[in-house]
Amino acid sequence: MKSAELTARARRIRLVLTDCDGVLTDGGVYYSERGEEMKRFNIRDGMGVERLRNHGIASGIMTGEVSPSVRTRAAKLKIEELHLGIKDKSACLHGILARTGLSAEEVAFIGDDTNDLEILGLVGLSACPGDATSFAQAAADFHCQTFGGHGCFRELAEFIIAAQQGNRP
Repeated sequence: MKSAELTARARRIRLVLTDCDGVLTDGGVYYSERGEEMKRFNIRDGMGVERLRNHGIASGIMTGEVSPSVRTRAAKLKIEELHLGIKDKSACLHGILARTGLSAEEVAFIGDDTNDLEILGLVGLSACPGDATSFAQAAADFHCQTFGGHGCFRELAEFIIAAQQGNRP
C-alpha cells in the first residue's frame, strides 16, 4: 500500500486496538510452579497509549488470554476497552463498533499471528510488529520496524498522530 493511502487511513482512526502477546509483549511468558508469573511490557508502548489519548484517540486490548498481568497493565494505562479471553476477535470488534458508534474505518488493529488475521482485514488500518508471522505480515497494511514488546505499538501510535497532525509520517 502506498504511503499516501496509509496516511489517509491513519487520519480517520479514533480507536487503536491491539493484541497483547507478541505485540505489547515479546511473546515470552515466565512460568513457575505456581503458573504464569510475569510478562514483560515496554514503557514506550504505554507512552503511546497516553499520547493517543492526548490526541483524542482511544486504545484497547483484545486478547485470547485471560491474564491478571494484562488486566493490571490496562488499569495502569487507563485503558477502558479491555477484552480478555476473546476467541472470536471479529465478533468482539463488531460489538465494540455497535456500542461506540464507530465505523470499522475508524479503528486500527495491530496483531502478530494467525488468530489476528480476520480482524486485520476488517479495520480501517491494520498493522503488525516487525517480527510478526508471515501470515500477519501479508494481511497488515502497516509494517512496524519495531518488534513486539519493544515499542511497535508506540511506532504505530506515532504514525497515526503524525498523520492526523498533517505531518508526513
